[in-house]
Amino acid sequence: MIFRLATKQDLFQIKNMYLNIVNKMTENNIFIWDSTYPCEFLENDIDNHALYILLKGSEILAAFSLYNSNLGAKSIQWSTNSNKVFYLDRLGVNISYSRAGIGSLMLLKAQETARNMGAEYLRLFVVTNNTPAICLYSKNGFTRAKGIYHEIIDSQCTFLEYGYEIKL
Repeated sequence: MIFRLATKQDLFQIKNMYLNIVNKMTENNIFIWDSTYPCEFLENDIDNHALYILLKGSEILAAFSLYNSNLGAKSIQWSTNSNKVFYLDRLGVNISYSRAGIGSLMLLKAQETARNMGAEYLRLFVVTNNTPAICLYSKNGFTRAKGIYHEIIDSQCTFLEYGYEIKL
């Protein structure tokens, strides 16, 4: 397997992977992502050198983005006020590889990448009703911080999100 930054040449395959994830989430009554999010943010992630992928041959198994800031950060009482943090966003695993340990592997890759960029903590936000993701993060040593971030999508939609973190 190869872990690397995504390129524009990967974008079509990455978007298809996320659209398949959206369809699977919808089948499971998890209405967090859609055809706009996360797909419309991926090209910007590539431009910002923030989108990482895991490949097996030419097939993309998973992806995530890493940023050193997040709009919701001040809504949460983190364990420390360290400014040496990265935020994991848009973690997605190819549905053909669900329940194969790829999500856990990607969390390790995110921690390693953030640590190599000087971070002391890796943090993330997860919608409060996304039970599969919450279980994944907890199983992999992330702890829930106090507080809830109210991410306002539009006048009709606000997501309530927990903050999770792990010391690197």
